[in-house]
Amino acid sequence: MEPRESWAALAAGGVAGVCVDLILFPLDTVKTRLQSPQGFRKAGGFRGIYAGVPSTAIGSFPNAAVFFITYENVKSMLHHGSASYLAPATHMVAASLAEVVACLIRVPSEVVKQRAQVSPSSSTLQILSRTLYHEGIQGLYRGYKSTVLREIPFSLVQFPLWEFLKDLWSWKQGHVVDSWQSAVCGAFAGGFAAAVTTPLDVAKTRIMLAKAGSSNASGNVLAALGSIWRTQGLLGLFAGVVPRMAGISLGGFIFLGTYEKTRQLLL
Repeated sequence: MEPRESWAALAAGGVAGVCVDLILFPLDTVKTRLQSPQGFRKAGGFRGIYAGVPSTAIGSFPNAAVFFITYENVKSMLHHGSASYLAPATHMVAASLAEVVACLIRVPSEVVKQRAQVSPSSSTLQILSRTLYHEGIQGLYRGYKSTVLREIPFSLVQFPLWEFLKDLWSWKQGHVVDSWQSAVCGAFAGGFAAAVTTPLDVAKTRIMLAKAGSSNASGNVLAALGSIWRTQGLLGLFAGVVPRMAGISLGGFIFLGTYEKTRQLLL
């Protein structure tokens, strides 16, 4: 992959990340509060719907930029000389590695954001200071494992499906898809991936919001899923599935469409 292409992937990814995270922030807040152990109303209901937005605004660009520069570089390296039938596996490996790297930036931002979303009376800076005072840097990485365990299955579904739908559409019409067509493919791929990975998202939310010293604070994803299943059953595991699907479908449209368009403009 040439340096120009790498810079284009980095810039396009960053722009796409900022656009989608800020536009869909209210929907993300509703989803987080639906998944909160204290319940939607006690977590803030529809009040302070933009609580935690500074954390997202700061973290979005580097998070998405790092994801896409890793994804495109790994994909480029693995594609070189490999057979076409291995393309889905290539996309899976590239997306998984990109998620592991991007989560180093995403998780601290996500921890502060989610805690602010369920405590709308506290500012983002207060949440950050409180987390560092009581838990140290470790507190900012609470839920790193659960986030990676959510994001890898999500990307294993979303990116190969996105690439497949783009290839299929390109083949049907006889030329490469436009950025809006790529966005439509991203919406379908994102919505489907969001639905099947919702239980992992609920577990991740519970772990990030858990009080220090509680059982969920240990970060054990299976234990968190088991606890949700025992207390709330299937409905608990799929709490917030509708806003999650709606947000990620719309997010996939904006994110992947913006990425393709910006990348085309830069190359």
